[in-house]
Amino acid sequence: MLPVALLCLPWAGASASVYLRWQHSLPRWLRVVPVELPGRGIRMAEAFMDDFDELIECLCEAHERHSAARYALYGHSMGGLIAHAMALRWRSLSRRLPEALFVSASPAPKLRNPAYFLDKQTDTALLAELRKQGGTPAEVFDSEELLQIALETLRADYRLCGGYQYRDSHPLAVPIHAFAGREDDIHVQRILAWEAETSARFSVRWFDGGHFFNRRHEQAILDDVARTLSYEGAEVAGVDVALS
Repeated sequence: MLPVALLCLPWAGASASVYLRWQHSLPRWLRVVPVELPGRGIRMAEAFMDDFDELIECLCEAHERHSAARYALYGHSMGGLIAHAMALRWRSLSRRLPEALFVSASPAPKLRNPAYFLDKQTDTALLAELRKQGGTPAEVFDSEELLQIALETLRADYRLCGGYQYRDSHPLAVPIHAFAGREDDIHVQRILAWEAETSARFSVRWFDGGHFFNRRHEQAILDDVARTLSYEGAEVAGVDVALS
């Protein structure tokens, strides 16, 4: 099996370090590449970026070497939106397209509501978001320093999402595979609308759980990603909606 780089984009408020342990649960031919955004993790010293298009340009430039060989994109929540935008930009630059785009807990770009994020900039509103989504470790709430870092990162990411503008474009000739939680508050139609973003194969797999169902079902998701990339080239284009 020829090697494939799996570029992984984090959700709002998170660092790409959440993907570091994935390599231990994937076959050797599938190499995890955590894509870090400015202002967190190994890029903590850098300023946050508020301009969505500028961020995509910078990320694509930083990871351009990966677009020269086999690669795929994975993103959870905000990360799905960023992953899709990176694929669009690389297509505009006539770079190699990804083997597949995996979007998790992420509404389709056309049905996103940027206004949702713009009124959630106060500490009170952001803290409520962290508690509502349920993906923040308890130790973060117990530490004032860690909590402030989490709030500032989430605030910056919400500004980023609030500035996103959907632009009609030709669907990507890239298979799109969505993962979604049955108890997430993202309406099912906003997940299924990803089908309009691809001229290749589309699938969606549902898991028990809310917005961070990925924590509970991590290995099942990784198995699905590896299996899909193993056989994607031989599959016939179509729509496959599977419930698990």
